[in-house]
Amino acid sequence: MTSEKIISLLPYQEPFLFVDELTEISSEGITGHYTFKKYAYFYEGHFKNNPITPGVILTECMTQIGLVCLGIYMLKDQLSEDNQPQIALTSSQVDFFLPVFPGEKVTVVSEKEVFRFNKLKCNVKLFNEKEELVCRGKISGMMLAN
Repeated sequence: MTSEKIISLLPYQEPFLFVDELTEISSEGITGHYTFKKYAYFYEGHFKNNPITPGVILTECMTQIGLVCLGIYMLKDQLSEDNQPQIALTSSQVDFFLPVFPGEKVTVVSEKEVFRFNKLKCNVKLFNEKEELVCRGKISGMMLAN
């Protein structure tokens, strides 16, 4: 399954799509990128005169690339245009170390910890353009083909 196909099967759209490209895909993990738009809606109030990407949005970016895209890949034999995936986030624990600013490109690296009974658990890291660790954590979700 190609990265373009995986992205087309995501259940998100603008302005809540946080995946630009996937560069490495295997049953053991996935790597992808996203560039935060300079004028995204969430920067208006976070924070006054000093916009940074909210942690919940960073977590969402990590989830979309590191859990949902990987889950779609894992279910690739069961999915089609008529059979879209259903995904439910079941848990997340993320530690934050650095801010991400408007216009910044990030890289998400996810390693599968376990995929059993359609539950996927991953160790996910997010890096900034300088390859510095911004945040890391464990994210789990249920993956179902309709």
